[in-house]
Amino acid sequence: MADDLKDGKCRLDKWLWAARFFKTRSLATDAIDGGKVYVDGDRVKPAKEVRVGQVLYIRRKELDMEVTVKALSVTRKGAPEAALLYEETPESAAKRENAAVTKEADHAKRERGAGRPTKRQLRDIKKFTGIAY
Repeated sequence: MADDLKDGKCRLDKWLWAARFFKTRSLATDAIDGGKVYVDGDRVKPAKEVRVGQVLYIRRKELDMEVTVKALSVTRKGAPEAALLYEETPESAAKRENAAVTKEADHAKRERGAGRPTKRQLRDIKKFTGIAY
């Protein structure tokens, strides 16, 4: 995978884009500038050189990941090939699984300010919970 690099160097924003963490390089750059990406625990700039073995902390929406760089690439390829560029740490995978389980329990909550339930929603709530409104 590292055969597309001439000098063995890769910018952080290009690597994040090539590894498919972000859809565009500008989104990757904005995330780095916004403090959503850390390299070895330090806040960095988009032009920071990435090396194999470094640990990256990436935060996107509800997804927090800690990955180790396994290979370098500046070209965006398919998802199976992009997954070979990094390896998620076991602690990060466990955190994501716990977050997914707790998020599943939030399915029955209504958003605050969503307004009153419609007649159909009230019937569904009554059928599901057995509580009359």
